[in-house]
Formats: sequence, structure tokens, C-alpha cells
Amino acid sequence: MQAIGTELQSTFRALADPTRRHILMRLSDSDMSIGELAQGFEMTRAAVKKHLTVLEQGGLISVRANGRERINTLEPNGLKAASEWIAYFSGFWDDRLGKLKTAIENENNI
Repeated sequence: MQAIGTELQSTFRALADPTRRHILMRLSDSDMSIGELAQGFEMTRAAVKKHLTVLEQGGLISVRANGRERINTLEPNGLKAASEWIAYFSGFWDDRLGKLKTAIENENNI
């Protein structure tokens, strides 16, 4: 397995913050403008915009202009690389735990 690349680091950085994870959950329901997203948080629009910038840099959202508004859209493929990286370790533990189970069963049969 390769080391974590810059893109994946940006994705994990974006996911590290609970506010950004909450924004992603809200965007999973529908696309939203900054103003719509800001209504759900006790922070300024500027603070929400900073979170959105980090999410966009992490490849987790895309932004498109709609007149004067910027519409934010969840990009599920942005999570794919992170999911694959995590899945590698899931397989690693499945293998290790399987070997441990076999060893315990063999020990009990002695």
C-alpha cells in the first residue's frame, strides 16, 4: 500500500472537523447555498464559507454558481479514496482476527 497522497491528506483533513462532517450530512440531503447551510449553525456565513473551502479542497464537495449564489453539492466520489484506504485496514484486521480465531480453536482442540 502506498503512503497517503496529498489528495487523501486533504480529504482526511476535511473530515477531521465535526462541523464539516455535519455539513456533509446536510448536503447528502440536498444541494445548498452558503446562506442555507449557515442557517443550521451558530457561526457567520464567512466561517461556514471557510469550512466549505476545506471540503472543496478535500474533493468532498463541488461548488457551482447559480446567479449570485454559490451552490454546494456533495461529491460522493471524494470519499472513495478514503473509503478504500480504510477498507485496506479492515481487511488487515479481518485477516489478523481470523488467524487468532484459528489459533485459539486449534489450542482448544489439543
